[in-house]
Amino acid sequence: MSERRQKNSGVTIFDVAKEAGVSYSTVSRVANNYEYVKPSTRKKVEAAMEKLGYVANLKARSLAGGRSQVVGLLVYDLESSYQIEIVRGIDAALSAADYDLMLSTTHERPIKESAYVDRLMSGLTDGLLIVLPHSPQAYVDRLLEQGFPFVLIDYRDDAGGFSTLTVTNTQGAYDATKYLLDLGHRRIGLIMGTLHQSSTGERYDGYQMALSEYGAVLDLDLVRQGDFLEPSGYSCAQQLLALSERPTAILASSDAMAFGVMSAAQEVGLRIPHDLSLIGFDDIPEASYVRPALTTVRQPLNKLGQEGVRLLLRHIEDPELGPQHIELDTMLIIRDSCAPLKNI
Repeated sequence: MSERRQKNSGVTIFDVAKEAGVSYSTVSRVANNYEYVKPSTRKKVEAAMEKLGYVANLKARSLAGGRSQVVGLLVYDLESSYQIEIVRGIDAALSAADYDLMLSTTHERPIKESAYVDRLMSGLTDGLLIVLPHSPQAYVDRLLEQGFPFVLIDYRDDAGGFSTLTVTNTQGAYDATKYLLDLGHRRIGLIMGTLHQSSTGERYDGYQMALSEYGAVLDLDLVRQGDFLEPSGYSCAQQLLALSERPTAILASSDAMAFGVMSAAQEVGLRIPHDLSLIGFDDIPEASYVRPALTTVRQPLNKLGQEGVRLLLRHIEDPELGPQHIELDTMLIIRDSCAPLKNI
């Protein structure tokens, strides 16, 4: 291994971004020579890369023959802690394996997602990771036909045709709903995520299973469609709390939506957990900082990223490896946002 690669070992885009005072995506654009970076910003990032030893000549490595030692990563944005925690796991695992990261953000645009897949498999990357894909059906066949290594993270493929990582979404939602039922709640609202994500249906199934097990009525008036983001949690909670018989507890399918519920409850003078119990899903870092601290279903976000890298590198090393499906466990994390019904 060259002195440069030894120096680079352990340094990630997060380190470079912190040193340069820019975003993670800006570092990736500079590292991969993308356009639309101000010259002053590019100079600052390049100086930080040089200082920390994170200098990757991707084209030179690719032309030298063999592998580029670069993995492509597609995420929909870098605004949410959910995405950032997964990317941290990916970045750390790639750095430990002496790989670099080529990062692209799609902003949940299906056409952009497909176009970026084509770009990332054009010769400068050895494999591809896609987090929470929006429309994989648009490009999966191309990837399979070309034998290009790829792994989808936080996605379930019922047909089993390619490698995926997911978590026990149904069990997680079941555990959360059961906890509320054990506290005496029966009118439990559910704020779902976007319908195109497999996790949305799985969490609805877990919610429904727990209600059925306890003999509680499934009231569809208590179910609202969100999009995993805080504004939708706020608007859905407004609707639920305006019902003539409002829920005494709400399960939000993401922590971000749970934060929206907190804002909506405060606006109408409801206290959490005294007047309304609340559970989120993800356990992003902010969940333990808000007050009251949020009870939530923990997804092992960092581990999802790390395991995604390990699985992808297996595919890169062994092109004959068949589809692998990994499911990581969720865990209910009990904090301060729930109370027994008798206290409400």
